Amino acid sequence: MSFEPPADWIRIRTLDLHTCGEPLRIVVDGFPALFGDTILARRRFAQEHHDDLRRLLMLEPRGHADMYGALLLPPATSDGDLGVLFLHNEGWSTMCGHGIIGLVKGGLDAGLFRRPGGRDEIRIDTPAGRVVATPQIGEDGAVERVSFLNVPSFVLPPPPTVHVPGLGELRGTLAFGGAFYLYVDAASAGLELAPTRYPDIVDRGRRIKRAFVEQHRIRHPAGDPDLNFLYGVIFTEPPRDGRPRRNVCVFADGEVDRSPTGTGVSGLAAIHHARGELAVGESMTVESLIGTPFEVEVAATTEVGGLPAVVPRVTGQAWITGRHEFLLDPADPLRDGFLLR
Repeated sequence: MSFEPPADWIRIRTLDLHTCGEPLRIVVDGFPALFGDTILARRRFAQEHHDDLRRLLMLEPRGHADMYGALLLPPATSDGDLGVLFLHNEGWSTMCGHGIIGLVKGGLDAGLFRRPGGRDEIRIDTPAGRVVATPQIGEDGAVERVSFLNVPSFVLPPPPTVHVPGLGELRGTLAFGGAFYLYVDAASAGLELAPTRYPDIVDRGRRIKRAFVEQHRIRHPAGDPDLNFLYGVIFTEPPRDGRPRRNVCVFADGEVDRSPTGTGVSGLAAIHHARGELAVGESMTVESLIGTPFEVEVAATTEVGGLPAVVPRVTGQAWITGRHEFLLDPADPLRDGFLLR
């Protein structure tokens, strides 16, 4: 194809993947430099100065309601190997487990970065803190699986009750796994976590999140105030019929994670450890709405702001799906993107 875009058009190249079914669009080049001494500061800079590019990449007509992205950055710490920001249909996340798995898979296999000094570990600076990822390399030299030690994850007491119009009083558990989630038993919300119930899952997740935000305030016991928000609602279902326990996360503006949610299973590990159901060194398998699995282990215990916490190790797989060069004609009347549901 001989078409060459005019010089005033925006051009952004990406590498696309999926992690257990959840999309990830890694920005390869074309995104302006971000400024700030910390990843959280760079997140604020991106929010204030380049949110138009987030919309271009995530929303229609180039994306969709459930698109997810990662922006590769230089590290913000002296011993970090790389930094990352995560983006979605509503804004900029603070941490993303499926994004870490996809970033390491795509980054190494496509040569976006190398394992520093031949080390197995890759130290990644995220808005929520340091994450350490370890790729498992196959005989062909490609990444087969990725494990990562997440930021400390904990339960924030007391268990909140939320009054949701049409659903009544729901009791949940508030936990942090890189972002705050409200964990709700699916049956208590009148749900079965099956793909056929997808519209109801989206609707009830959005309604519960909206009600929680109106009725409660969150404060991270030791973190930056930028972490003090509810990222999503996670519906849980116990193991049954030989199937592992199931997690379905509704986050951002009604976005549904196709993976089990890396930060979500981290918070779930903290919940089960606090209940005495998951000891240090023990792991559990958690599956997504479409049946794809993550494994999460309590690697260690620690404290966060005086609260007991765990260090989760999450393991999953990702696959490269495509390469793209996105263009934006300045005269395009839909340059800001749009979202239909």
